[in-house]
Amino acid sequence: MLMRALLSVTALTAVSACATVPAPAPAPAAPMQATTPSVVAATADVENSAELAALFEQYDADSLAASPASKAYRGIRDEDYGKWDDQSDAADIRDFQMTQDYARRIKAEYDPAQLSPQDALSVRLFEAMAQRSASLHPYRKNGYIYDQMRGAQSQGPAFLINIHSVSNAKEARDYISRIGAMSQALDTLTMQSAERAANGVMPPKWVYPYVISDVENLLGAGNENAVLKDFYGKVDALKLTPRQSSELQNQATQAWNTQAVPAYQRLLAEMKRQETIAPTDDGVWRLPDGANYYDALLANYTTTSLSADEIHAIGLREVERIHGEMREIMQQVGFDGSLQEFFEYTRTGEEFFYDTRAEYLADAEAVLAKMNAKLPEYFATLPTDPLVIKPVEAFREKSAGKAFYQRPAPDGSRPGTYYVNLYNLKDMSKNELEALAYHEGAPGHHLQLSIQTGLGDVPPFRRFGGVTAYSEGWGLYSEELGKDMGFYTDPYSDFGRLGMELWRAARLVVDTGIHHKRWSREKAIGYLTENTPNPDGDIRKAIERYIVYPGQATAYMIGKLKIMELRDRASTQLGDDFDIRAFHDVILKSGPVPLAIMEENVDAWIASEMG
Repeated sequence: MLMRALLSVTALTAVSACATVPAPAPAPAAPMQATTPSVVAATADVENSAELAALFEQYDADSLAASPASKAYRGIRDEDYGKWDDQSDAADIRDFQMTQDYARRIKAEYDPAQLSPQDALSVRLFEAMAQRSASLHPYRKNGYIYDQMRGAQSQGPAFLINIHSVSNAKEARDYISRIGAMSQALDTLTMQSAERAANGVMPPKWVYPYVISDVENLLGAGNENAVLKDFYGKVDALKLTPRQSSELQNQATQAWNTQAVPAYQRLLAEMKRQETIAPTDDGVWRLPDGANYYDALLANYTTTSLSADEIHAIGLREVERIHGEMREIMQQVGFDGSLQEFFEYTRTGEEFFYDTRAEYLADAEAVLAKMNAKLPEYFATLPTDPLVIKPVEAFREKSAGKAFYQRPAPDGSRPGTYYVNLYNLKDMSKNELEALAYHEGAPGHHLQLSIQTGLGDVPPFRRFGGVTAYSEGWGLYSEELGKDMGFYTDPYSDFGRLGMELWRAARLVVDTGIHHKRWSREKAIGYLTENTPNPDGDIRKAIERYIVYPGQATAYMIGKLKIMELRDRASTQLGDDFDIRAFHDVILKSGPVPLAIMEENVDAWIASEMG
């Protein structure tokens, strides 16, 4: 996507929080008149709230001014619509410093004890965001710029295809500008990649064929490459005169061939050079100050102080628990054999996989339609944005992850999108389809992010930011919630649900194993093969993801366990007065929060319900 957030873990909560209009002026003070102390205090509260809101809006506007790509994600199409973000390290430092400056100002000027509960929460969340950013800033050059998960070689084209909308000729010209400007952006990133390689920061050798394949797919397709095909289709949909359409398409072709292609060729040469010298060890322990870097990543993603060893132990405990529940399903379906033999049966049996992509997509649509009909029984607040299911584009499906979600634009110009990778149908078990759809769609990411995007009474950094343990914890919680709602009626589908939960438990083991205990890629693959029912291709791709995206995968189970703990606490203490719809509102209507603050919110709600 050629935005700095691509290279900064915490920037997703900062740089992407942007606005389009100048910050509103603080509300004027009330005229001086005789008032009681309570009225004076109330007036001061209103003034503080208005001034704080204005400050958050100004932060939002300043962040947006630095990130044209973030504007596009928000559906904003202004004079920057044809630009990419500044990819330089100097820009990273400016963004970081801006957030820290705002955090210092807010801390100096606003006492949470003197604010409304909502404003006090916003102050605490902004401070926590700034602290996470500060904890990772010293390690910003330890990130891989080009890899199979988030590399700009594929994310730039994906951004143009999926985010850059074209509704008129001006926006078509902006698209052409972005094609041409890819040259400078890619060259800047390629230079940084070379500099990091000189300092020993390179992904493992096996990553490079994926990146090289992505680049060669774009270069080898000529005018049939994914970017130009997308542009031609968007221009055709404008219904311009044939001459206007032809001119725009020719300009895009020229921009691609004369500017983007040479930059991709330079990138390709650098990736092939690095491939010859790339390391074979997989964990980030080998990077400069790698142990502390990994500790900072774990703290950032989980929002806890859990050590790598503690997370590893939780993973082993949860794997054992889930194996026990899986053995119960083995008995239910009458399978005679060991758990590992049952794993092999479900990962290789032809009956557990689809023959065509169309069949998979149709069943996913049907599953989500049934879920949507049931949602009002469990949720008082429902998503307002449409959801579409879309296969991952062909040019990147070989390297992309199994499934992922893209949030809707706040102006309604783009729906929420559940992407499913159907490159190899043997990696996409029928057994997992339900749980995967609930996680990425509803009641998972689509419901949560649609509600979050629509929280008009909170600052933009809360509406558009993220806390991984919260968001991915909610996604995993949603899979089990589907069971509570009466779904997974097929025992094999319920086994698939457990398999997905087991997958997240095993992540705690293999992520810490790779990056803390110095496991090899092969050892991690062997652990998942022995302990999960997932197909070989799924296992390999997952381990490769954890290697280049250290720490992130631990947030799912840690977050889900906290949500389940809090729901159990509320249900026990409130008894017959427990309302699951109200509980879900408490979790969702604050927007993303660190797990400790989530716990405070739930405890306060329990206390208020108990009177």
